[in-house]
Amino acid sequence: MSAEPAPTSRHTKVAVIGSGCAGLTAAIYAARAAMPPIVIEGMASGGPPGGQLALTSEVENYPGFPKGILGPELMGHMRAQAERFGSEFIIGDVTTVDLSRRPFTIDGEGALRFRITCDALIVATGAKPKKLGLVGEREPPEGMWGRGVTSCATCDGMFYRGEDVVVIGGGDTAMEEATYLAKMVRKVTLIHRRAEFRSSKIMLDRARSTANIEFALPYVVEEILPDADRNVRGVRMRHATTGEQREVVVKGFFLGIGHEPNTGVFQGQLQLDENGYIVVGPGAGQSVATATSVPGVFAAGDVADHIYRQAVTAAGTGCQAAIDAERFLAH
Repeated sequence: MSAEPAPTSRHTKVAVIGSGCAGLTAAIYAARAAMPPIVIEGMASGGPPGGQLALTSEVENYPGFPKGILGPELMGHMRAQAERFGSEFIIGDVTTVDLSRRPFTIDGEGALRFRITCDALIVATGAKPKKLGLVGEREPPEGMWGRGVTSCATCDGMFYRGEDVVVIGGGDTAMEEATYLAKMVRKVTLIHRRAEFRSSKIMLDRARSTANIEFALPYVVEEILPDADRNVRGVRMRHATTGEQREVVVKGFFLGIGHEPNTGVFQGQLQLDENGYIVVGPGAGQSVATATSVPGVFAAGDVADHIYRQAVTAAGTGCQAAIDAERFLAH
């Protein structure tokens, strides 16, 4: 029986884990500062290369594109820009990291096993929306993600102006999504599996006082219904107590049950908050905005941001992380 081949080993000044807006912006800035990084594009617990925008159809709120741009196209431009300045890409899943000493060590698996050592590390692994586990939440062609199913009212609400939509959840996220959408859609049906809510009273009161928000309680969503073109046409749900079946005709299905940061491999090595997000800056005992609890490790984008979660804010922190890494290495 032949022995398993040793992993391909490389050293770089700066490594970036993640290839969404934050990771690619960090790669652009690091490469232009004469520190061309190795960018690891995938992560076992995360989304596809390109991050969540790679699953998004039309992007209308990223500066510089007055007519909008397709999510995969935008990420393709960012990746090409990072490559132009010398960034190198590895497609693979990070399996373990060792941040106990420098150089840091990153082990992973792609077409081949790989080991990357680096003097500074930028973590931009993002966060993924929590889902109900329905077929309709999957990517096309199986599901309708990006074709009526989404997790971001700020990003996608404008596409449903004058239409009926549903929001799923019972916490502050769901109330915030519902009240935001109510300003532009005809009606929001807020579906929650329990009769009581986890949200704060002020957020719940705000939603209840909004005329075009209707509550469906306690209902469990059983199926997202497609139309002939595999876009969302409605929702089938079941009353949690009586078993009564009900269908709602809608164009948009908004998940408001929270996000899960992709920080599994950093457990026990970086300071995380109670929800698993990487703690940066003063909270991590650092004076630098993107610095984590381990000197030389920086975090950017949704992996450390549970408030804004926008492409443009992720790109901004990617820029900060690269500058912070450059200054760390200079000293």
